[in-house]
Amino acid sequence: MESEDQMSQPITLADDGFDLVVGRYDLMAVDCWAPWCGPCMVMAPVIEELAQEYAGRVIFGKLNTDENPITTERFGIMGIPTLLVLQGGNEVERIVGAVPKQEIRNVLDRFLVVE
Repeated sequence: MESEDQMSQPITLADDGFDLVVGRYDLMAVDCWAPWCGPCMVMAPVIEELAQEYAGRVIFGKLNTDENPITTERFGIMGIPTLLVLQGGNEVERIVGAVPKQEIRNVLDRFLVVE
């Protein structure tokens, strides 16, 4: 597994082991999507770009809502794409719908610790 500073690609998440994975990272953005969802496909390259831009600071994950109904239901995901912002495994923010990259940056930047 890549170290946190090298994670520049989103990691695939599943119901099985979700808590274990997200609990490892201080700040994680989880893209909840489905293959049939047009707006999700529009957001996919944006998520990839953000994963590279925020490598070492924010870990990105992808959760296919069709294949992972337990986690989808647990977080009450009603519309996709939904980006869950998790801090220490707990949801602190969510962005629903296809939004500009800057809007996601603004949300993530609020949670990054300035050293």
